[in-house]
Amino acid sequence: MRIDEVAVPERVARVLTYPERVTEHNIERLRALVQRGPDTHPGANYVQAAGGGPKRFLIRAVREQTARGLRVGDVVERHLHDGDVVLFNRQPSLHRLSIMAHSARVMPWRTFRFNECVCAPYNADFDGDEMNLHVPQTEEARVEARELLGVTRNLVTPRNGEPIIGATQDFVTTAFLLTQKERFYDRAAFVQLVAACFDADAHVDLPPPCIVKPRCLWSGKQVVGVLLRPRRTDPLCVNIEAPTKSYRRVPVPDLCPRDGFLVIRNSEIMCGILDKAVVGDGKKTSVFFAALHDHGPTAAAALMNRLAKLSARWSANHGFSIGLSDVTPGARLCARKDDLIADAYARCDELIAQSRRGALETLPGCDAAETLENTISGVLSQVRDSAGALCMEELGRYNAPLIMATCGSKGSTSNVCQMVACVGQQIISGCRVRDGFTDRSLPHFPKRSRSPEAKGFVASSFFTGLSPTEFIFHAASGREGLVDAAVKTAETGYMQRRLVKAFEDLRVHYDSSVRNSAGTVVQFEYGGDSLDPYCLEGDARPVLFVHNWRHICNTADPGGNRLAPFQITRVAAAALAEPRFVRWTTAHWRAELSEFLAALAAGLAKLRTAYGLVSYAECPAEAAADAKTGSTARPKARGRRVRAQPSTATDLDISAMSWSLDAADANTPLFARRVVDNKLRVTRPMLDAFLDLCIRKYQRSRVDPGTAVGAIGAQSIGEPTTQMTLKAFHFAGVASMNVSMGVPRIKEIINAAKKISTPVVSCALLNNNVSSARIVKGRIERTLLGEIARCIEEVYSATACYLSVEIDMEVINLLQLELSMAAIREAIANAPKLKIGSNVHIRGTNCLDVFVSPKDPSQLYYALQTLKRALPLIVVHGVPEAHRSAILQSEDGSGQLSLSVEGYSLREAMTTDGIDGRHTFSNHIMDNLRFLGIEAARTMTIRELSSIFDKYGIGLDIRHLMLLGDLMSYKGEILGITRYGIAKMNDSVMMLASFEKTTDHLFDAAVFGKRDMVHGVSERIIMGQQMPVGTGVFKLLMDYDRDVPPTPRKLLFDESSSRKAVATI
Repeated sequence: MRIDEVAVPERVARVLTYPERVTEHNIERLRALVQRGPDTHPGANYVQAAGGGPKRFLIRAVREQTARGLRVGDVVERHLHDGDVVLFNRQPSLHRLSIMAHSARVMPWRTFRFNECVCAPYNADFDGDEMNLHVPQTEEARVEARELLGVTRNLVTPRNGEPIIGATQDFVTTAFLLTQKERFYDRAAFVQLVAACFDADAHVDLPPPCIVKPRCLWSGKQVVGVLLRPRRTDPLCVNIEAPTKSYRRVPVPDLCPRDGFLVIRNSEIMCGILDKAVVGDGKKTSVFFAALHDHGPTAAAALMNRLAKLSARWSANHGFSIGLSDVTPGARLCARKDDLIADAYARCDELIAQSRRGALETLPGCDAAETLENTISGVLSQVRDSAGALCMEELGRYNAPLIMATCGSKGSTSNVCQMVACVGQQIISGCRVRDGFTDRSLPHFPKRSRSPEAKGFVASSFFTGLSPTEFIFHAASGREGLVDAAVKTAETGYMQRRLVKAFEDLRVHYDSSVRNSAGTVVQFEYGGDSLDPYCLEGDARPVLFVHNWRHICNTADPGGNRLAPFQITRVAAAALAEPRFVRWTTAHWRAELSEFLAALAAGLAKLRTAYGLVSYAECPAEAAADAKTGSTARPKARGRRVRAQPSTATDLDISAMSWSLDAADANTPLFARRVVDNKLRVTRPMLDAFLDLCIRKYQRSRVDPGTAVGAIGAQSIGEPTTQMTLKAFHFAGVASMNVSMGVPRIKEIINAAKKISTPVVSCALLNNNVSSARIVKGRIERTLLGEIARCIEEVYSATACYLSVEIDMEVINLLQLELSMAAIREAIANAPKLKIGSNVHIRGTNCLDVFVSPKDPSQLYYALQTLKRALPLIVVHGVPEAHRSAILQSEDGSGQLSLSVEGYSLREAMTTDGIDGRHTFSNHIMDNLRFLGIEAARTMTIRELSSIFDKYGIGLDIRHLMLLGDLMSYKGEILGITRYGIAKMNDSVMMLASFEKTTDHLFDAAVFGKRDMVHGVSERIIMGQQMPVGTGVFKLLMDYDRDVPPTPRKLLFDESSSRKAVATI
């Protein structure tokens, strides 16, 4: 089946009908359908007269009479037949691609069937999923469904422009096995494979064999080449250079030992294999994506259809299955795995022993127990990775699970390792298995045991079978995943509903601004550049210059004179100054294009210099001399002497462009010119074609007026949250400072929560050295009295009772705290709620005496005990809200240090000596709003959301997040996407009533006499009117006062035209 087809059971096709109007052209066909009736497919169920009236059900007694009485203008509700446009939908409809238009194909049996390539947008599988089928009832609806909702029109996701429909599972495996180096076929087998790509109705040009002696053989790569371009006259020329999943970095990518770098020139595979990275979904380097942007959606869909047919037929003949022998480990693999696990166990025992002796160095911000757990978890997490690498080395290259993991069709190295080697450490709530019984995880282990087997490490594999304790640990980890998925569904569903409700009426206007239904401007220009993420060719870029230049080099006519490097830059500068570039593109994009062409010219100059040719990076002297002497085509003066005019910039440009590189290189070595031309040849037609292609793709990437960017943005943000975990923490550089991530963090941001679970302030340091960083850390991190006190003793004497506090000055020096005894006394005296005041005295160099003066002398002992418990918790230094801080080193290798502070301390951190307040910010949006302003809060909202999606590897275009940030902040305050925030964004009564608290909104509207202008999406739906988004934006006005009937156009073969033609002859 094609990717745009859906198999409809015959029983369903007899129930779903389409009202077709009778015309002179279809009356006989519809009469035959009426005679067949509702019980036989194809047939009809009802007939309605042209003037209206009741529908007539076609029972057997009235069929013949109704068929004979059928007239032009009647409406026949016929059965669904092949080729009808239907809407296919799967719940939950999380994004736009959850409902698409397919072409129906009526087939027997009782299930809906469609091409496996289209599973991803529906998030569907074949384990009993239920889907809905709808039939548009008018020709207008059919056309809109085909053009706007058609599968071929929705090959990419609006979330980031990546392809969402592509080869999957068996298709990827077939493409991978077919393009292996050792795969060769004789003529008969090759022709049979080529025929499998088509339906025996296509003309195919066979390529010449790749091996001629001792016999003619064709490779599997040539089969794919014919699949891409069946005939030499076809315009479909795919040009790709991209790494595959098997690629390993080497100096020359084409010579990858695993054949992991794919090079396709004019739809012919030069080297490389096909796997998920180049034929699957989710990658802009795929073959289908290149065909889509270079040749259109029809060509890309045709490629998918051919690959699907080839895969199904090749797999049926060749066979591909998995058996017990594929997961049976060899003796060598078992021995190496046992040694690996034994070494890990020994390392864990050593760490446990060091912890008991107190010799284990604690990690920053962790105590001894946390350090031990984090270190052991790091050791055990490497065991499964190392075992997976062993499996990849030891298993044969024809091993079925290994093939699927390598090509990306199903599974991963971790799955192969769990089946063959070991299951690994089980993680529950982000850490090893906690103690469920008294000081132990299960009664099978000793108390207070921290060994790997007692804390959830499963050393067995699924092949060998799990022990009872390992089975319990594995089941506990699986149970957490099930509960997490169930709870997450409700959380993310409500979150997306709120997002869609807040975003629903945002659309692009004809001035490129984004406004709501009331006309309020939310963005002056959508995304800052008016580009549609759905149409972008690169990652957040409208045009991939490198890809398009390669495409032009392979497809454009290389004729014409060669251009020198300086001529390339001058042609580029002149072209970018043309109105089509200046008027329709942004200055930033023109600068990027100019930089690319300048780099192209510099590369050509460097290449010429490397082979002993003159670079001509600058305009040669002879070209400038020609411009000065006026040797260019300037009209001569007749009969009088004219004073020589100074050369202008125009003269220099004309002379420079008329200068010939071929003539200048006439006396240079021929081999050098040929090598340079083979590596990089630039001509004026090629450069003009490249510039035309770039401006055409850029204009195609611009967002159309009326686009519902609000609804698309809400779906793009809400749909990926279903892939996130509910309880997730990201360690901010150190193991102890965890930052809430995933669904809870997104919920905090869009709710504009005043209190968040893990507030962290990121501080930039003025001095980039560790000693200065530690001093600054001591200034801002709060220090409790109990952390620097050696002891706190009760002193009872004949005259007084007090607490003696001995300060450990060595600890103060080690922590590099700028703290004196007087400062400690002042902090104790001013401690809130204790009311100590002047009852603190310094004794000696490191002792403090704290006296108690209760109102009732009989309560002296109890007051002393209360004060003894409270003294260790007094903050004597630093910011009270800064609970912890850690010194972090940048991950980019630059060695830049920064300070991460946990707590609500943005203002105090910015004003601390040693911290650069200009580059200090908090992950708490409301703190940024309070101290830095609305623009800073908007920027941090976008940055925080972007970092969350990046951590999960989810591609999301920044324009959707920018729209969310602008919507939350365009009122001058941060409004959460909640019932209260939405009420401040939009005052439409019906919209708010359709969201939450329906009766309350309607009652208040009635009491206070509110008015609703019915401009938004929800209001129009409730009132049954057309929505003001998409095709409902523009209106056609007709002047009724002009009584001018439309002039009919003459047809080519009507009678008057025929007579006129005869008379002319």
